Amino acid sequence: MKSSHDIRNNFRKEFSDWPTWRARVLVVAFAALAGLAVVGFSAVSERAFGLFSAMYQRCWWSPLLWTPACTAAIVWLTRRFAAGAGGSGIPQVMAALEPAAAQDKLGRFVSLKLSVAKVLLTTWGLLAGLSLGREGPSVQVAAGVMLTARRWLPERSGVTAHGLLVAGGAAGIAAAFNTPLGGIMFAIEELSRTPEQRRSGLLMSAIVLAGLMAVSINGNATYFGLIHATGIDSGLLVPGLIVALASGLAGGLFSRLLIASLNSPPRDWFSRVRARRPVLFAAGCGLAVAAIGLFSGGAVFGSSSEHTRELVAGDGQAAGLFFFLKFIATWLTAWSGVPAGIFAPSLAIGAALGNDIALLLSYPHAGALIALGMVGFLAAATQAPLTSFIIVMEMVDGHAMVLSLMACAMVARTVSRVLSPPLYANLSQAQLRRLPQPASL
Repeated sequence: MKSSHDIRNNFRKEFSDWPTWRARVLVVAFAALAGLAVVGFSAVSERAFGLFSAMYQRCWWSPLLWTPACTAAIVWLTRRFAAGAGGSGIPQVMAALEPAAAQDKLGRFVSLKLSVAKVLLTTWGLLAGLSLGREGPSVQVAAGVMLTARRWLPERSGVTAHGLLVAGGAAGIAAAFNTPLGGIMFAIEELSRTPEQRRSGLLMSAIVLAGLMAVSINGNATYFGLIHATGIDSGLLVPGLIVALASGLAGGLFSRLLIASLNSPPRDWFSRVRARRPVLFAAGCGLAVAAIGLFSGGAVFGSSSEHTRELVAGDGQAAGLFFFLKFIATWLTAWSGVPAGIFAPSLAIGAALGNDIALLLSYPHAGALIALGMVGFLAAATQAPLTSFIIVMEMVDGHAMVLSLMACAMVARTVSRVLSPPLYANLSQAQLRRLPQPASL
């Protein structure tokens, strides 16, 4: 009697299907390229901000001239040559995944050309000292690299442009934060609306590989260092709840402010100036960010990773205005129209909020509240609680805070949903409005 599971026939069927193996090899190869592209992007952007920091240390007043001039130039170039590269990059990928975006229109949102432009313009933004992160832009960069693979995929490969975009966008988060699991969760939570069951294993492998490229080159180092959280007991309940509610409120207001600034009809005077004179408005935003940066002693420039590392390490004990100043500087940077992400600035804002609440309550275990503030503000601003939880969980020494972090992310997201619609989903609809509208009869 012939076995229902014929090993020889299954082996022949599996390994003689060359088109399928060609598709697998191409997807894996482009995933590795996407991971390397994000690693390279990270390296050049950090170098660029290092050059800005050196200039600022030599001549403290230079940002008052340099930052507004660069901001105006970046916005002019973006609007003139790469309109699809503006903003975070996540809304563009989400717009490309919408059914309204036809296959021949995907290049308006995601392409290799836009990936190159995104790297150059975002790096220039960090060279200018603007308050931005590279993680959101990394999503668009990696998605553009992955989407390029469809040119060489064989027909009937089963790998669609939708799958490549999901894998590429998630690979961007995985490689930017050295968290492959975070990339997978980002794909599930933000990007994938209609999962491709047949190829999900291949696409998930691509996301993990892109993240592992970053880990293999950069090691397991986390973006803001390692949080040594202590005092994880019942005494954390009340302070932790206060941080969850405060970060949810602040993150929800931040999301609502961004939507009102970037995706609403120009009702106020500033928005009308932005619509009529975008380059001049960008210069004004750059000047304001420079002034805030000087007032903060340089702390709000860039992603504020150094300031946040000091908080995480327990060296930044003095409460101050950093939370408010970083909040405003990040909003102004996004409002200016430059290519800019908010993930890293949101983590910095959340860390400052947690630290300030610890000092206000005289809570002895500030590290725990800093971690909760980071996950809470990021979850509230992006309304992606599981992705936020995984990203911050990677930074915590030990697993004692896992349940606390997850609970904080969920509470903060719930508060945010009352105050604001989802940020990226809302901004993706604005991206879709850039498509040519059919002529009315």
